[in-house]
Amino acid sequence: MSDLRNLLGPMRLPFIILTPVCVLLGLATAVWTSGRVNIFHSVLALIGAVSAHTSVNALNEYFDFKSGLDSMTRRTPFSGGSGTLPENPKLSRQALSTGLITFVITILIGSYFLSLRGLSLLPIGVLGLLIIISYTTWISRNPILCLIAPGIGFGLLMVMGTNLVLTGGYTWTAFIASLIPFFLVSDLLLLNQFPDVEADQTVGRRHLPIILGRRGSSIIYGVFLLSAYLTIIFGVWFEYLPKASLLGLGSVLISVPAFWGAFIHAENISKLIPFMGLNIIINIVTPVLVAIGLLVGE
Repeated sequence: MSDLRNLLGPMRLPFIILTPVCVLLGLATAVWTSGRVNIFHSVLALIGAVSAHTSVNALNEYFDFKSGLDSMTRRTPFSGGSGTLPENPKLSRQALSTGLITFVITILIGSYFLSLRGLSLLPIGVLGLLIIISYTTWISRNPILCLIAPGIGFGLLMVMGTNLVLTGGYTWTAFIASLIPFFLVSDLLLLNQFPDVEADQTVGRRHLPIILGRRGSSIIYGVFLLSAYLTIIFGVWFEYLPKASLLGLGSVLISVPAFWGAFIHAENISKLIPFMGLNIIINIVTPVLVAIGLLVGE
């Protein structure tokens, strides 16, 4: 069991659940717009998305360990990496191999869909691969890119990409739906950066909590939360989403206390941790509820 834990640790498996959630949302947009989907292609899209997420996680673990960041990070249940490599430095090469192998798997699955759907898939695929290989070493040093890159990966690329490989085209429904995880996942990484401000500064990272401070960044967190819900309302108002997608507004019940907790406890990490947990729930529940609304289709 210990060996298996060491193998899976750099993959950060507890966070992989976000991937099927975003793929489900993309699949739901495909069902609502086209009426049916290919099951094999749906499963293959999920495998490709999980491979991409695993790759960026493992590479992030490797580079954070090599830079010395892991030894300085205040680890929480929701941030600071898995802790596998600081405890077992000899596994660093294995983490790098995991990142590279899953990167290749992502390319192979993407190549299959590229041959099936044509060059319309190429922009999404290339941008996705660039985010994977550059997130830790480059994107994390640019405050704006560091804020939006996670949302682009899980929202615009994963949701729209799933819809594209299942339907063969881009749709406004998929784009509007993709903005929901765009705002939420960007928020997820933003809030998870709060405990790491001091450690991240030592290795040259420049994200918003470093530039604006934690309290200022909590305001951005609230704006992005509000934007996710306004996106749902906008989508239904202009009939890009079915009325049943308003189910996604149900998570407002936990979003309000999550924002208030992030604002009040921005400088107190121990008190912030429960609200980081709420933030993860928001990221999972909201897209699932919207997806259910799309599948119901009323």
